[in-house]
Amino acid sequence: MPNTASEARVRAARLSAHGLQPRLDSIEGAVRRLGAVQAQDYAAARWVLGARVPGSVAADVDRALEHDRTIVRSWPMRGTLHVLPTESLRPILAITGPRMLQQAAARHRQLELDHETYAVARAIAERELSGGVHLSRDALQSRWEAAGIRTGGQRGYHLIWWLANDGVLCCGPVDGRGQAFALLDEWAPVRVTDRDDERTLAELFTVYARGHGPVTLADFAWWTGLTLAHARTGLAAAGDAVTPYDAERWIAADAPSQTGGSRSSSRARSAFALAAFDEYFLGYRDRTAVCDPADARRIVPGGNGVFQPILVSSGRVVGTWHRGRSRATTSVSLEFFDATAADAAPFAAAFRAWARFHGLELTTIDLA
Repeated sequence: MPNTASEARVRAARLSAHGLQPRLDSIEGAVRRLGAVQAQDYAAARWVLGARVPGSVAADVDRALEHDRTIVRSWPMRGTLHVLPTESLRPILAITGPRMLQQAAARHRQLELDHETYAVARAIAERELSGGVHLSRDALQSRWEAAGIRTGGQRGYHLIWWLANDGVLCCGPVDGRGQAFALLDEWAPVRVTDRDDERTLAELFTVYARGHGPVTLADFAWWTGLTLAHARTGLAAAGDAVTPYDAERWIAADAPSQTGGSRSSSRARSAFALAAFDEYFLGYRDRTAVCDPADARRIVPGGNGVFQPILVSSGRVVGTWHRGRSRATTSVSLEFFDATAADAAPFAAAFRAWARFHGLELTTIDLA
């Protein structure tokens, strides 16, 4: 075990861990490999998964969420929407929910959201959604407004978020405008009979190491929105399920071997067109192994939390891309960090797969 693995070795290991090389067999399998996928941008989250499952289409993600319900969309970590395995949601919320609500207490006071208001909003939501009813955000907020609960100025959003963190609501059916809300107990009635936070942290650390490894304790704490103490507990409880990769990082014990230069090198040669908010870049506190810090600022312009779609070559993030604005054609524009090395040709297959996934006909791939 080296004191510090080379960045090239880390990138090769992560391509494998992420299900990018080799890729995965199903949308559900991709979610289970990654553990959770940030999904406030649902269209982007679809391609995070589709990029890892050859031959898949966007409707496959909708089907897994809406019909199979093996995956679910809610707010389990970092206060933002994720897609994750359905059976994982309640155990994770048992740990993260109280912490996120505590962190939001000051904002709730600013919004004049107290426990009495929440209790009334919850009772209305449970009544209106009972029996398999699904309501859009606007429809649910209109029910609250009719009962005298103001929803402007983000009050409605925070009430929905609060209910989700308490395990009352989750995102339900997919429609053209997004997802409606459903009662979690009706949408995904998976009960947690014996709460065991240490076991949950062990499983969460293991799945994170399996789908993102090699990872550090700080990476895990950032990804979950928890503390380094939680990370240490998860690592210790994981036992033999994880193993050291180098002096600071861990991988899952069942991760593919990364010994042998030719095997690692062959895995890192492909070019990928990945979504905004893709876990390959987003899912770490320290992203320097896959992207120069100077270039990372171009992926999150202004540091505003809005991540751009990325180009990955040999495991390194080398640029960003975006879809053309014309409705008549489907074009993409590529912007490389190093203009002297700009070459769209290696990414052609990746963009054809992206277009097929979305049911589009790709017309041109341009350099910005």
